[in-house]
Amino acid sequence: MSSKIVRQFKFAAIQLHVTADKEANLAHVRDVVRQAAQSGARVVALPECFNSPYGPKYFAKYAESVPDGATSLLLQSLAREHSVLLIGGSIPEREGDKLYNTSVVYDESGRLLAKFRKIHLFDVAIKNGITFQESSTLSAGSDLALFDSSFGRFGLGICYDVRFAPLAQLYAKRGAQFLVYPGAFNTVTGPMHWELLARARAVDNQLFVALVSPARDPDASYHAYGHSIVVDPWAKVLAQASHEPTIVYADIDLDRVDEVRSQIPVTSQQRGDVYSVEGK
Repeated sequence: MSSKIVRQFKFAAIQLHVTADKEANLAHVRDVVRQAAQSGARVVALPECFNSPYGPKYFAKYAESVPDGATSLLLQSLAREHSVLLIGGSIPEREGDKLYNTSVVYDESGRLLAKFRKIHLFDVAIKNGITFQESSTLSAGSDLALFDSSFGRFGLGICYDVRFAPLAQLYAKRGAQFLVYPGAFNTVTGPMHWELLARARAVDNQLFVALVSPARDPDASYHAYGHSIVVDPWAKVLAQASHEPTIVYADIDLDRVDEVRSQIPVTSQQRGDVYSVEGK
């Protein structure tokens, strides 16, 4: 990482109201990124599927090429205009005959730092709850997105990826200080697992974690949980929203990562896949 790291900064998680009107969604993104930057945020994150309603029936209709599609180019210009590190939530991406759930990250100059395709697709069938199958339309990604920035080293996942602890562990072992997961948990799993998973990934890996959700729309076919959250390396909740449109701000101090890791050095003692169990 660069030696000129800004170790204290304001982070903004934008809990966006997403509609079926793509142009209106993008206009709203312009407004809220500007608002976050004017409020002093240096790192800004958008939610999962911020330019499109969430659901398999929408992905093909709203899909774009990445990073040369209209939405990616807008994010690039906003990062440059407002001099922020912009973590672009996710959008449906089309490449050839495949669709992906994809995030892009731009630095303060508009340089593309990372592109991430959701690895773990949301295929669930919860009794008396919800049935959902992203794999009916989306393809899974396979590459990590670990990137260095003026504000430290970040790892990126999307929604369901947060349930898979080894992904976060890989990022931590490679020096990540902050994990960001744009996500759209629902009102069945959200109350049970959203905060729990954020705090678990933070305390397991002794780093900052942010989960960034769309706001809940009671008229939509899919009801996002909301409750965007930022957690510190001690698993303390620094900030959390309700389910309505808002911007969640948190003051980040990367020295906290070093402090926690020195006090309880589990991260430095992680030994990967060397454990063995001998039975009789």
